[in-house]
Amino acid sequence: MCLMTWKEAWKRGAQSLQKAGVEEYDLDAWYLLEHVTGITKASYYMEPEHPMHDQEEREYLELIRKRSTRIPLQHLTGVQEFMGLEFLVNEHVLIPRQDTEVLVETALEVCRKEQMGEIRLLDMCTGSGCLAILLAEKFPQAEVDAVDISSEALEVAEINIADYELENRVYPIQSDLFENLQNTKYDLIISNPPYVTESSMEGLPQEYRYEPSLALVAGADGMDIIDRLLKEVKAHLNDNGVLIVELGDGAENFKERLPNIEVTWLPTSGGKDQVFMIKKEQLPNA
Repeated sequence: MCLMTWKEAWKRGAQSLQKAGVEEYDLDAWYLLEHVTGITKASYYMEPEHPMHDQEEREYLELIRKRSTRIPLQHLTGVQEFMGLEFLVNEHVLIPRQDTEVLVETALEVCRKEQMGEIRLLDMCTGSGCLAILLAEKFPQAEVDAVDISSEALEVAEINIADYELENRVYPIQSDLFENLQNTKYDLIISNPPYVTESSMEGLPQEYRYEPSLALVAGADGMDIIDRLLKEVKAHLNDNGVLIVELGDGAENFKERLPNIEVTWLPTSGGKDQVFMIKKEQLPNA
């Protein structure tokens, strides 16, 4: 049997993905080829006519078939790079995306500005644990609680925490927001909670159908979880504590539902009001 070369496989994979409507078909076909064979761009360009092994070819074509059904690339490779680190991801957690980087960047800025040293941090709705891990990496003296309502998501977070040997500083906790945190208080809380409206789910790329709806949808206006978060968070912030929240395109719904809460909107790559910061003293009493 005549096996495909690396060049033929990449081309065939890209054509199949393009036909299926995958936006970054060429890049995704390459990543899957890289995942299956372990090749690099350098080794590819040195020998593009290198034949694939039989098992590699079968595995690659099967992954192309799955990606053509719009299963996310990251679910097929099992990893997502985020802010320079790699994290395990699967169907139980959201895939980390670029806009979420501002949560970490703002957290770093706040901690430096306030000259925080040994601080207590919380990543609410942690999912894969990527934000909690990044905060722990940036602040070697900090302890970070990583909270999620989903036990399946926390299993993923636990693996990622162990991969970076942070079991003694990052603590996964199953809780419906602050329900199981009792009287614990934090200097900084960050959150990328569910904020998608029920109606807008239909307009999202097909890949979102493979991510957990529990981590995406938050009622008719997308504000159900954020509303609860703002009502409960004050009791869990130390004096001068700060909350930073991502809410995607939900700024208008936020302003309509919570008109009396003033927040600071932070710049993002999207160029819109997608992330806000609020200090403890600005929060209403529960």
